[in-house]
This record gives sequence, C-alpha cells and structure tokens, in this order.
Amino acid sequence: MNMKKPEFGFGVHLMLDGYGCDPEVLQDINVIYNFLDEYPQEMEMTKIMPPYVFRYNGAVPEDWGISGFVLIAESHISIHTFPEKRYLSLDMFSCKPFDTDKAVAVVKERFRIQKCEINVLDRGQEFPNTIEDSTQVVRMDRMLRHRRR
Repeated sequence: MNMKKPEFGFGVHLMLDGYGCDPEVLQDINVIYNFLDEYPQEMEMTKIMPPYVFRYNGAVPEDWGISGFVLIAESHISIHTFPEKRYLSLDMFSCKPFDTDKAVAVVKERFRIQKCEINVLDRGQEFPNTIEDSTQVVRMDRMLRHRRR
C-alpha cells in the first residue's frame, strides 16, 4: 500500500465486520481494552486519551457485548462485540495513511475471525492537504460562484 499522503483527501476509513470470532475473546473487556490501548502505537499513530471500554446489556439478552473506542490524534478506532453471535464490528479512521491489509491481518488474528467483510473508504476526497492546494480550491470556488452571477 502507498503510505505517502496524497495531494487531496482527508483519510482512510477501514470498516471490518468479523464473523465466527472466538466468543471468549469477544467477551473479555481486558482484551478489548488492551487492543485499543496498544494498537495505535503499532499503527504509528498518536493516542490522545486512554481507551473507553464498557460492557453493554441490551434489551435483547443475546445482544450484550463489549464496546470501546480510542481517540487518536489522526482520528479514532472503535469496536463493538457480540459474543453470543460471535460477531464484531470495527472501524479505523485516520487522516494519516496506514496499511489496511496489515490492520485486517492483525484484527483477524487477535479476534480469531473466521470470515469477514471489509470496506475501505477514502474520506474527504476533496480535502486539500496543503496551503497551496487550499488556495487553489478557494480560487476555483470563487471563480465558479462569480460565473453563476
């Protein structure tokens, strides 16, 4: 994966839905906390707060699970587990490029995922990353607005 910041674009958003996960791992609040606490450094990201992790008991008894997130200077990582259903959903969003293939491999291994759906979005595709790019975007926008008058 190209790790260079593109000229335009805000960041990469990895969304992973894991099926057939190890229910023992999914219900262990310490495993979830440690993953959120340690993984930002593995991604070479900057954790700006400790993870917030809690157990959720829903209206439907089998929908209980562990949810957590950690804010990183580059954005966030969140996870929601459903041990009874052997399912997890995970989001990683960062304005700093990261290796999504490596992230998927790590998550699959740590949560013992049997099958997964993976979606990767390039967010904010028109977000200018430099002052020069921003200036050009503003100039073009003003020019187009002026033509409409």
